[in-house]
Amino acid sequence: MARAHRMKWDQRAGAAANARRELPRMVSAYFSEVHDSLARDAPLRKLHRLRLASKRLRYTLELFRPCYPAGLEDRLDALKTLQDWLGEVNDAVASGRLLRRALKRQPKVRKFLEERAAEKAAGFARHWKETFDAAGQEAWWTGFLARNARTPRQSKG
Repeated sequence: MARAHRMKWDQRAGAAANARRELPRMVSAYFSEVHDSLARDAPLRKLHRLRLASKRLRYTLELFRPCYPAGLEDRLDALKTLQDWLGEVNDAVASGRLLRRALKRQPKVRKFLEERAAEKAAGFARHWKETFDAAGQEAWWTGFLARNARTPRQSKG
């Protein structure tokens, strides 16, 4: 699994300059991490790492909301939807793990949870390919982040 991107903050530059420089790199690292996981057909329980990476990226982007125009909200919504898919995979996997002993006597329930996790993982992979992995999407993300960061206005009062 790829290492998370570590932002290198330049204290002499403002938030917008740091965002323009670092956020596109962070997004590219995220895209690579997801590509690698899907290419290796990661086990369902390993998709939890992608969920955490998605949360880290989304929360970091949210910190920079004041620097970006409304187009950032579309990207945050897309990440939230991706997190929801990964959350449903994790819920089914975690439920199966928590109920492992009880499910030994309940093969139908165990099978249901395993099938649900696999179904949600397949949905996640489809969603990723259709929305994030579509032609030009990584450039749509990185280009927006590299070009559109502005110094936030100071509030009066």
